[in-house]
Amino acid sequence: MTFSERLLPEFDEEVKNTRKLLACIPDDQLEYQPHPKSMKLGRLATHVAELPSWTNYTLDLEVLDLTPDFKPKFAGSREELIKLLDESAAGARPKIEAATDEDWAKTWTFKWAGETVFSMPREAVMRGTIMNHLVHHRAQLGVYLRMLDVAIPGMYGPSADESMGG
Repeated sequence: MTFSERLLPEFDEEVKNTRKLLACIPDDQLEYQPHPKSMKLGRLATHVAELPSWTNYTLDLEVLDLTPDFKPKFAGSREELIKLLDESAAGARPKIEAATDEDWAKTWTFKWAGETVFSMPREAVMRGTIMNHLVHHRAQLGVYLRMLDVAIPGMYGPSADESMGG
């Protein structure tokens, strides 16, 4: 079984879970920021929605060099967030399907303003910088929503806001 074949079920499940959480985002709270050092809710949710699209950078490029004038996206509504996630995942999934183990073994480099942040095999980038990063920020987003008293859907089973059948 190839890396892509092993990855796709996990990718699909994490996208499904991410979609459930983004569907809870209150449109009137996108500017919410729990701490001055924290991202605003809308920016964090946008980042979560766009993370699957980083698969394209990882598989299409050998080096991604972002510059200080890079302007991140900021979705203006829950509807935009879900659309962004759906487009992000729809663009990434066929790239994952088509990638060979040799593609995944190639080194990929992320730079910021010309300075190397890291270089590692694409397989490790997909696991760490995309999948784990998605789960990390999705959990962070769940904390924001909890602080806003928004019910949280279960990701890997029922949440505290969902009944366990009783």
